[in-house]
Amino acid sequence: MDNIILVGMPAVGKSTVGVIVAKRLGYRFIDTDILIQEEEGKLLKDIIKEKGVNGFLEIEDRINSRVDTRKTVISPGGSVIYCENAMNHYKKIGRVVYLQASFETIDKRLNNARSRGVVLRQGQTLRDLYEERVKLLERYADITICEDGLRLEETIQKVLDALS
Repeated sequence: MDNIILVGMPAVGKSTVGVIVAKRLGYRFIDTDILIQEEEGKLLKDIIKEKGVNGFLEIEDRINSRVDTRKTVISPGGSVIYCENAMNHYKKIGRVVYLQASFETIDKRLNNARSRGVVLRQGQTLRDLYEERVKLLERYADITICEDGLRLEETIQKVLDALS
């Protein structure tokens, strides 16, 4: 259980925070969105367009469920929270750190959710997505870091302090 898995809504900075936390701890860093894109040979938004939301989630669950590593900071995509196999796997191999931010913070940071490859169902708003995911994020979190009003360096320090 020496891995750290950063979860949260899109635009909380999972990858940005993850790279720096990994560097400070002497850990590896993996962004599973990149693993998905490499394996599928397509951008996330194109996979979602081609396979639909459920097809994308199946791919995401499969790829995240087989991440096998040690001393690694793992940054899965925000929709991994819907992937029960993947989340159960992550709970076994590490500590799940929820980078929490208010809806207002997410809305301000996120320009166009769909162009970023965010998994939104037909007719679903960003607010709907936020409210749906927060419940799951809270359920799986071992550690929660609220980053509202924090600068990047402060968020990183809070993560490091919580892990030690």
